[in-house]
Amino acid sequence: MRSLHKFLLFQVLACLGQSAHGSKIIHGDKAPENSMQFMVSVQNDKGHICGGFLVSEDFVMTAAHCDSNHVSVVFGTHNLKDAGGKKRKIERRYKPETYHSVGTGGDIMLLKLSEKAEMDNGVQLIKLPTSEIQLPDNALCQVAGWGLTRTGGEVVDDLRVVDVSVINPNICKNQWPGLPDGVICAGGYGTNKGFCQGDSGGPLVCNGMAVGVVSFNRNRNCNYPNAPNVYTDVSKYLPWIKNILNHTKI
Repeated sequence: MRSLHKFLLFQVLACLGQSAHGSKIIHGDKAPENSMQFMVSVQNDKGHICGGFLVSEDFVMTAAHCDSNHVSVVFGTHNLKDAGGKKRKIERRYKPETYHSVGTGGDIMLLKLSEKAEMDNGVQLIKLPTSEIQLPDNALCQVAGWGLTRTGGEVVDDLRVVDVSVINPNICKNQWPGLPDGVICAGGYGTNKGFCQGDSGGPLVCNGMAVGVVSFNRNRNCNYPNAPNVYTDVSKYLPWIKNILNHTKI
């Protein structure tokens, strides 16, 4: 099993390369202004590096592999050049003790904000599952983010969203030797829709809930992904999430 995990990690790193951070929604559309008001841009002093989403007034959820030199989050806008976006500094980061690398699972992180996000018409929370879930094959969900829209394309500032279908876990395991437990596969794999090379930390949204966190896919071909896109299954980490949200308040 260790050798399988090494193989998987190699494939993941080959995918991430030097473009591990950022957001690249492939063959999607510009998100309507009154939608996805839970979306967050995780940023460093140079700008956007990862996606995320508001799960409480003082916590953002993102991917554990996004833990780098980010210092703040921006929310309340779909356009990252919009001066009306609201910013909060990151006070603390929380990752599961089981997380070691992208390929071994546990790729989820909570960011505690230095000040609460005020809810209004442009800022909303997204619901999380209340218990473990098993998504049906081919269930239609959405993933969103900022950035490139195709291989070698131009960076965009407007939030984009694309529909993706859930892939049977057994099919996903066949395509990803050594796939860790606690993941969901959706998009990619024979379609031309999904995320690519670091649409990291954004949510997989099914029936109005954030059920997954963008984790990894394979290779640099964003136009025709040849393996399923992989997300961390939020429902598998509910005790950990609840413990942090309930005991770490501003």
